Amino acid sequence: MGNRRSQPLAKRLSKRPPANERRDRLSFADVLSRTTRRTDEQENRKGGKRAERTVKAAIAGALPEEHDEAAGMVRRGLRWVIGLLLLPLSWLTAWTFLSQFSRATVERGFWQTAEFWYFATGVLLMSGWFVSGLLHRMFLYLYVLGHELTHAIFVVLHRGKVTDFHVSTQGGYIMTNKTNLLIALSPYFVPFWSCVVVLLHLLLRHVAGFEQDWDRALFALIGLTWTFHLVWTVWMIPRDQPDLKENGTFLSLVVIFLGNLMVLIGLFCVASQDPLASFKSFGSEWVRHAAVSSDVVLRWLDQFLLDVREYGKF
Repeated sequence: MGNRRSQPLAKRLSKRPPANERRDRLSFADVLSRTTRRTDEQENRKGGKRAERTVKAAIAGALPEEHDEAAGMVRRGLRWVIGLLLLPLSWLTAWTFLSQFSRATVERGFWQTAEFWYFATGVLLMSGWFVSGLLHRMFLYLYVLGHELTHAIFVVLHRGKVTDFHVSTQGGYIMTNKTNLLIALSPYFVPFWSCVVVLLHLLLRHVAGFEQDWDRALFALIGLTWTFHLVWTVWMIPRDQPDLKENGTFLSLVVIFLGNLMVLIGLFCVASQDPLASFKSFGSEWVRHAAVSSDVVLRWLDQFLLDVREYGKF
């Protein structure tokens, strides 16, 4: 099924596109350019800009639009069920990470290592830049670029096609014939520029023969780029993101939290002296916490049933 370039906006507004026609998706940057309610109201009075943005911001879908209200309710309910089922998994993962990090910090002196302080330096630098607003337009462009590139990469990984790509400080979009949960949410938990830094470091280390001393610079750059991803993502999520609505806001937020947590765990394990042992230790600790939590829940349920039976006798 071939893609077609988007029609003029007025034409798209006057006619609902067929189910098999792909639509342009303007990313969050369009919302970013209107950060206050007053600005939105002014734009609304100038030719219905808000409705225009709503059409542009719709994520490109691979499935037909659902007009059956009952089917829509079932789909929303299913998303809530999946999100609720992921909450215990997220809680166990967070509990395990905090226990592992506190143990490494207190018992093994992780906070005293050079890798930790280089990473922390990058975190502090990017946090300061974000709060100060310096180089705002440049960072905005880089974030929009990384956001749309992540979408495009996940489309390709899912054997989809990207037929058009645009990025600017005013917005960005891709045209694609496929979308799903990972494609829609990947930019919110994949630190694109951190991945670029790691790949460049590995390439230079292999080609130019960089020594292990350069690994400290790598941790500083990862701290810088990962914080860049995190602060912009946290800042953008409350601003009515169409990517979140595509798969349900609640489910999307749970997936984003769990995804970012897994990335942080990966960074923590890689920064240790023995990454493989750290991953194994984390897995074992996670299983132990899962077993303890399951035992507590089962005991509580058993006691609850006993109380119900005793209450039923009276």
